[in-house]
Amino acid sequence: MTNSNFSEDALTGWNQLGIWNEPVICRVEVDLPGWMEQLTGSSDWEVFDEDQDEAYVSFGLRLGPQEAEVTLYHNGYAVVDIDGSAVFDGTLTSTTSACAHLAYYRADNGEPILLN
Repeated sequence: MTNSNFSEDALTGWNQLGIWNEPVICRVEVDLPGWMEQLTGSSDWEVFDEDQDEAYVSFGLRLGPQEAEVTLYHNGYAVVDIDGSAVFDGTLTSTTSACAHLAYYRADNGEPILLN
């Protein structure tokens, strides 16, 4: 994988530190109210239900008579259904929404990994 945000020197330094030898968890984090407003043009969505397992977090939301289900998979994939109709089905990153960003954590202790 090549990412133009990383310099060769940074990657070499991380390799020397052994950072790439440790398991890393990558999760997408999203400003849910902001993203719902971006998708629908309406604010004030209310979360009324939440469910999660190892692969995803799912939220039930309401806005008046409308109901939405937002499922955020830990690999960055997301699905948003409003009243049974899909309004988003794809990869959720800062490229697809300013309300989202990827966060990285050490798998052994949950400590955040900060990338420059």
